[in-house]
Amino acid sequence: QVQLAESGGGLVQAGGSLTLSCAASGGTFSNYHMGWFRQAPGKEREFVARIILSGARSSYADSVKGRFTISRDNAKSTLYLRMDNLKPEDTAVYYCGAGSRWSRTPTKDEYDYWGQGTQVTVSS
Repeated sequence: QVQLAESGGGLVQAGGSLTLSCAASGGTFSNYHMGWFRQAPGKEREFVARIILSGARSSYADSVKGRFTISRDNAKSTLYLRMDNLKPEDTAVYYCGAGSRWSRTPTKDEYDYWGQGTQVTVSS
């Protein structure tokens, strides 16, 4: 069973940057596809980005494409999300997830393990 712990959230002005990290323990990190999701108050948890086992392939939500970059370091059992040109609508709690499935359309149901989340707030 994998335990996930996000870090790196905070308050940033619009146009700024943040890098989130997700440290994994208790399992073999390289056995899992990894994803980032976010949830704003009163809204459903939504897909942000995902990356396959080896890191060779990734996909993004249209709302973040060209601004966010997902990456992983399997030797360090850590997932990253580099967020540039942040907008107020990016404000949410960001969660990382680990799962064994990779379908055509990413959904939160593909992920078996979740972290506790880290808050990202973007001021205008």
